[in-house]
Amino acid sequence: MSLKENLEKVEEQIHAACKAAGRSRHEIEMMAVSKTYPAETILEAEKLGLQLFGENRVQEFAGKAPELEPCRCTGPMAATDEPIFVHLIGHLQSNKAVRAVELFDSVDSLDSVKLAERLNDAAGKLHKRLPVLIEVKLSPEESKDGLEPESAEAAALLERLPDLEHLHMRGLMTIAPFGVPEAETRACFRALREWRDRWAAAHAQLKFDVLSMGMSGDFALAILEGATRVRIGTALFGKRALWTGPAE
Repeated sequence: MSLKENLEKVEEQIHAACKAAGRSRHEIEMMAVSKTYPAETILEAEKLGLQLFGENRVQEFAGKAPELEPCRCTGPMAATDEPIFVHLIGHLQSNKAVRAVELFDSVDSLDSVKLAERLNDAAGKLHKRLPVLIEVKLSPEESKDGLEPESAEAAALLERLPDLEHLHMRGLMTIAPFGVPEAETRACFRALREWRDRWAAAHAQLKFDVLSMGMSGDFALAILEGATRVRIGTALFGKRALWTGPAE
């Protein structure tokens, strides 16, 4: 199937999930996860109206960024009236914070005080206010990244963020465990929503508007449990190639 056909199918599924949840389609952002796909694929998606993209690796996206620059410009010299926005959704090492701030419109995988401080310093030097999401680990899988919600590090990060004036806290992100029963997937998404509600009540100075949860295989369940953003890759672009570059 073509990208256009895949997009139409995904949209039908999102609308169906919204109807089942009693929610408006306008409540849900769809992020096209373009990791491992070339810039040409992103440009094709942009022509179909997609504006929000997710990438996993700093080095990989750095190779695509020059070709996408005309679609990302804003201001009087903008080449487009509807620019695309590219978020980092993969794990970020603190030593790559400066480059990440240069390349991305948001970092959706914040998971430590150290990284937050590095991002804040880098954003300040570039005169940016960088949106961020905290990645929360709600799966027992060791391969999953993110903060344990009851950890001291999570508590410290939430206390520190209001003082980091170059970061704009927007919400939370999680990845559900793979290959588990539907009830367990829904429980993971429900837990993120509950942590959002708890933290929003305790930290009124921070924003928790975004709940980024749900991918190609489970986004309908995420919508039922309150997702405001779903991250769709394979269902849009097809089976992805493996990353052959260096590990990050």
